[in-house]
Amino acid sequence: MSKPVLVLGAGGHAAVLVDMLRQLNHTIVGLVARDKPADKAVFAGIPYYASDDDVFSFDKDQVLLVNGIGSLPGRNIRSGVHQQFKQAGYQFVTVVSPRAIVSDYSSLAEGVQVMPGAIINANSIIGAGTIVNSGAIVEHDCNIGSHNHIAPGVALSGDVSTGDYVHIGTGARVIQSIKIGDNVMVGAGATVIKNLDSNKKLYVAKPFLV
Repeated sequence: MSKPVLVLGAGGHAAVLVDMLRQLNHTIVGLVARDKPADKAVFAGIPYYASDDDVFSFDKDQVLLVNGIGSLPGRNIRSGVHQQFKQAGYQFVTVVSPRAIVSDYSSLAEGVQVMPGAIINANSIIGAGTIVNSGAIVEHDCNIGSHNHIAPGVALSGDVSTGDYVHIGTGARVIQSIKIGDNVMVGAGATVIKNLDSNKKLYVAKPFLV
């Protein structure tokens, strides 16, 4: 049987993960967050801890962590938490919704989260701590770096590669064989048709209004 899990965060992203964890029959021993969780049914019965220091009261060999902190462009809180507890010897759960489709011939690194309705096709590789969010499509032979956020409704065509700390916004499209560097932000609804170097930002062109 899998070890019990401790969820870091108590906001909207954490709520979706808790729902998934319950569906997967994981034992959730606590929520760790600065702010007390909202009074929502999904969190019912789960103990609350107010400090990251409380994590250290759990033996790193007896519990697994789930990173429930959401991912926003330009913010590194989520990846920083991952790195902090990895350095302390804790392990993160890879969580895949039972309502996602993930090829047996894909590879998911530690701490990857695949949300409901997402599709990951054959020969794709997803790096540590990355979120493939609700309804996103990662086609065949993609190579996605660590700590990416593939936001809801994104479509990555075949053989797309990304570096680390990449945010691809809601509903964006990336055509086949595109290469995206580290620390890139692709805006919601954008279509990527050229390679993007590291530290670039791509926004949707505003329509001309008359």
